[in-house]
Amino acid sequence: MISNQILQTTLDGLKNITRIDLSIIDTEGKLLATTAEDSEDYMKEVLSFVESPADSQVVRGHQFFKVFDEQQLEYVLLADGTSEDVYMVGKIAAFQIQNLLVAYKERFDKDNFIKNLLLDNLLLVDIYNRAKKLHVDIDVRRVVYIIEINREKDSAVLESVRGLFGGKSKDFITAVDEKNVIVVKEVAQGEGYPEINKTARMILNLLRAETSEDIHIAYGAIVPELKEVSRSYKEAKMALDIGKIFFEDKDIISYSALGIGRLIYQLPIPLCKMFIREVFDGKSPDDFDEETLTTINKFFENSLNVSETSRQLYIHRNTLVYRLDKLQKSTGLDLRIFEDAITFKIALMVVKYMKYMETLDY
Repeated sequence: MISNQILQTTLDGLKNITRIDLSIIDTEGKLLATTAEDSEDYMKEVLSFVESPADSQVVRGHQFFKVFDEQQLEYVLLADGTSEDVYMVGKIAAFQIQNLLVAYKERFDKDNFIKNLLLDNLLLVDIYNRAKKLHVDIDVRRVVYIIEINREKDSAVLESVRGLFGGKSKDFITAVDEKNVIVVKEVAQGEGYPEINKTARMILNLLRAETSEDIHIAYGAIVPELKEVSRSYKEAKMALDIGKIFFEDKDIISYSALGIGRLIYQLPIPLCKMFIREVFDGKSPDDFDEETLTTINKFFENSLNVSETSRQLYIHRNTLVYRLDKLQKSTGLDLRIFEDAITFKIALMVVKYMKYMETLDY
């Protein structure tokens, strides 16, 4: 069904061209959109017209027209006046509304198809058959974006994103839940992840200009054909979740940038707990003071470089060495040794993952 806002915009545009007032009423006599300043009650006349076999007639100084969706009567259009010119404008307006119904139905059918495709609800033969019927290209590179806004989405967000893509029929903007907007975007030959990230940044800037809510965007890998779109969607979902754990400072995260976080995210919690017990001997990184944690993180940021780390922490090199020695005594891990540093880094990430999963249980 076309929204009343779209109907109103269409009538406003037609009046600007023709200077003739137009109104759209549903089959129960309810006024949906009008350009007339003082709209009258035509319920009785509309109900009588709906029951009549005529497709158009003159009633109370107005031309009445029926607007069909295929064989089903959808709307009654009123054009103010009884002249031949008004009749012609009314016919054109009714034809325009009828075409809008066809276009929106096609978009709705495509929307359902894309939703089922993302959720893996279609057999392979159904994908090819429905894609052919809906004129959706099969062998085209695509990528899936998930846009998460920190509140339940509304139609304005969907329309903003659709407007950004200019209504291109080759890109699909939809939603499968109450919080996220999904974009299935065609990727041209020669385009890669830099262009995909640039598009994500463009979406982020657009929505930030319209809302103060937190916005996060994640995207999956580029897939070569339509049947693999669901894989890109699952990757984008994983990127969104993992980004909240290990990349909380990033607004845009790609599946390809998840690194070892992707592996940790798939570990069972009992295995994580056993690993932490073995590495820290019953202790937890939560037991370290803030100074120690800052030193550890800065040491990792500088690729285990003692001189650069001490410079950025504004401490003497010997002070940093003392802290690392102290950490080695308490954990048995020397962060200056690559293998121990890797073990420690993974352990910190595992603890972060466990804490995040605990918040989901509450």
